Amino acid sequence: MSRHLLFIDGAWRESSRTHTIKSPYSGRIVAVAEEADEALMERALSAAKAAQTRFRKTSRYLRSRLLAAMARRIDEERAKFVTSIVDEAGKPAALADAEVSRAITTFIVGAEEAKRYGGEVFPVDIDAAGRAYEPGTSLFVPRGPVLAITPFNFPLNLVAHKVVPALAIGAPVLIKPAPQTPGAVRLLAEVFEAAANEVSESRETIPLAALQTINAPNEVTGRAIRDPRVAVVSFTGSASVGWSIQGMARGKRSVLELGGNAAVLVHGGADLVRAAARVAYGAFAYAGQVCISVQNVWVEESVEEAFRGFLLEEVARIKTGDPRGEGVLVGPVIDGKAADRITAWIDEAQKAGANVLCGGKREGNLLQPTVLDRPGEALAIVREEVFGPVLNLLTYRDVGEAIEAVNRSKYGLQAGVFTDSLRVARRTVEDLEVGGVMINEVPTYRADHMPYGGVKESGLGREGVRYAMEEYSERKTVISYRG
Repeated sequence: MSRHLLFIDGAWRESSRTHTIKSPYSGRIVAVAEEADEALMERALSAAKAAQTRFRKTSRYLRSRLLAAMARRIDEERAKFVTSIVDEAGKPAALADAEVSRAITTFIVGAEEAKRYGGEVFPVDIDAAGRAYEPGTSLFVPRGPVLAITPFNFPLNLVAHKVVPALAIGAPVLIKPAPQTPGAVRLLAEVFEAAANEVSESRETIPLAALQTINAPNEVTGRAIRDPRVAVVSFTGSASVGWSIQGMARGKRSVLELGGNAAVLVHGGADLVRAAARVAYGAFAYAGQVCISVQNVWVEESVEEAFRGFLLEEVARIKTGDPRGEGVLVGPVIDGKAADRITAWIDEAQKAGANVLCGGKREGNLLQPTVLDRPGEALAIVREEVFGPVLNLLTYRDVGEAIEAVNRSKYGLQAGVFTDSLRVARRTVEDLEVGGVMINEVPTYRADHMPYGGVKESGLGREGVRYAMEEYSERKTVISYRG
C-alpha cells in the first residue's frame, strides 16, 4: 500500500491528518495520503512566494532542460504512473498508459515553448510624436505563484497542463490534486525533485519550492485560493465549484476548465460507420468520465435508423469490467455517489418515456454502456453533465434545428460534426456556441498543444501549453526615448 507524503518547501513531509484511498472497482484500500493542515499550507505559500523572484530569473535554457528531464523521467517511471492511475482512478490500463504518453508530450511541448516564449516588438513612430522613441517591446512576465486544483479523471495529464506552463515561464506552482487520486501527483513531485537536481548548475539552480504538493481539505484549500501570495488559480472540475472558486479568487487571474454535455451532429451525408465507431468510443471510454465525452447525439432523421444500428453494433463490442483487464474500455465510475446519481437519472428518463436501447445495468460502481432513445431535453440526463457511460440519441430534420438545440445548453465546451457538406461544416463552425468544433470527429478529441476551453458555463480562459502560459503571464510594456 502506497503512502503519499507532501512535497513542501523542497522536502517530503508528513501531516497530522491523512485519508485512505480506495479502488473504485474493488473497494480495497490502495493508498494513504497525507493532508496539509493550516501550518503546512502556510509553509507552502511562504516558500512559493520566496521562490518567485529567483525562479522567474532562471534562464529559458534551464527551464527547458528541466521540462525535458521531467518528460524523460516520467517515461522511465511509466509503470508506476499507470498502476497509480488504474488503482486510484479506476481508469482502464490501456487508457492510463495513453494518459502517461500524453503527459510526456505535454512536457516535451513545454520544453520547446519555454525557449520561444518572450514577447513582441511593435513600432512607436506611427505619428509625429512617436518619432522620438525606439520601437516598443511587450514582454511576458509571470504573474506569480499558480495554485493548480486538479480533478480525478486525468490525475497526471490534467496536472501536467497546469504544471508545465507554470514551470515554463518561471512561476512556482502549488498542486492540489483530487482527494481520490493524489498518487500521480506524488510521483510527479518525485520526478520534479530528481530532474531539478539533475539540471541545476553551480551558476544557476532550480528552486525546489518551484513545485509543491498540497493535498488538503476544502477549508485549507480555500485559504490558499484567497491568499494574496497566490497570483493565479487554475481549476478543472465541475461548474458549480469552479464559479465558487472564481468568487473566492477575487483580484487574481482565474482559469476555469469546467463541465459540458458535449454534442455530436450526424448529418445525412456523413460516413455513418465511422461516425458510429467514433461516437461509441467518445461516449464510453473511461466510463464517460471525461468533460468532453460524447453525451447528446443529434442525428438527421433520414439516417437515424441506419446510424442507430451501426452504433449499437459498436457498443456491443465494448468490453466492460476490471480496469486491469486486457481490452477493457469501460471500468467503474469513481464512487458510489456518482453511480447512484447516474442510475437515478437513467431511471428518471425511462419514467419520462425514453427507451433504453442497451445497458442500464449496474454492478457496484460498474455501469454498463447505456444508450437512451429520445429522452426529453428538459431531463437532467440531457441538460446536465452526466459524467458517466450514457449516450442520448436524438433526432433533427434541419441542421439549423440541431444547432439551436445544442445552443440551448448552458454549456459550451466542444462539439463534433460528421458531414460531407462544406456548407454544413461552415455553418456549424459559425453558429455553434462552443469553444471548439471538431469536423468529422467527436468532441472528445484534444491535442495537448491546441487551445482548449469553453464558453458559457463551461469555463473561462484557455489551456494548451502556450495558451496557458499566456494566462499565467502579465504583459509588461517597455518604451525607450532615443534622446
